[in-house]
Amino acid sequence: MDKVLAMLQLQQQLNDATNGENWEEGVTKNGKTINWKRCIYMECAEMVDSFAWKHWKSIDAEPDFDNLQIEVVDVWHFVMSLALETYKKNMLGDIVILAEQIAQMDNYALLYDKIDDFESEKLLMIQIESVMRDALEINLGMTKLLFDFFELARMSKLDVPTLYRLYVGKNILNQFRQDNGYKDGSYIKIWNGEEDNVVMKRLWEENGELKPEALYKALQERYKAL
Repeated sequence: MDKVLAMLQLQQQLNDATNGENWEEGVTKNGKTINWKRCIYMECAEMVDSFAWKHWKSIDAEPDFDNLQIEVVDVWHFVMSLALETYKKNMLGDIVILAEQIAQMDNYALLYDKIDDFESEKLLMIQIESVMRDALEINLGMTKLLFDFFELARMSKLDVPTLYRLYVGKNILNQFRQDNGYKDGSYIKIWNGEEDNVVMKRLWEENGELKPEALYKALQERYKAL
């Protein structure tokens, strides 16, 4: 349960810092409406572009599995946010109870097993669209959404250690973005021809012992050099 609790706590901290306290009521400190379900299905739409799905363009292009994993982790941010909001608004329990209930889910437990390879493009696309349908459901049940998300994570070769590592990396990147003008539009997302996501993932992979604080500093150094 430790890793899922740590991720939920990091997401709570990020949302508190970005949106203000009581964001669970559905409005940011700046008066903007929050719609986590919309965030989920829009990120899923971006995820689809990891594949050469257009029958009229780049039909022989290979799937971009690195991008797929990053997009799945992005969706995880929003799934956790929706779960945190749902549990608080409906008084279902605190963050520890939420973490315990997630940890007890069978298909979350499966993510502790070794995952040998990515699922086929066809089945991945079906699963991505299942998560999108969940997010478009008016009376959305968190159990169904979490089940479908964890199945997508498994099919995307994201075991718990990998999901945790990429989530922490993206969480640090999101903090870095907020600190460097993401909200007012001045932040530069493409670094010397590469998206900042890609740079973050490579920094994380090049040094397995890198701590979150050190990753933030490494991003800072790369950004200053632009």
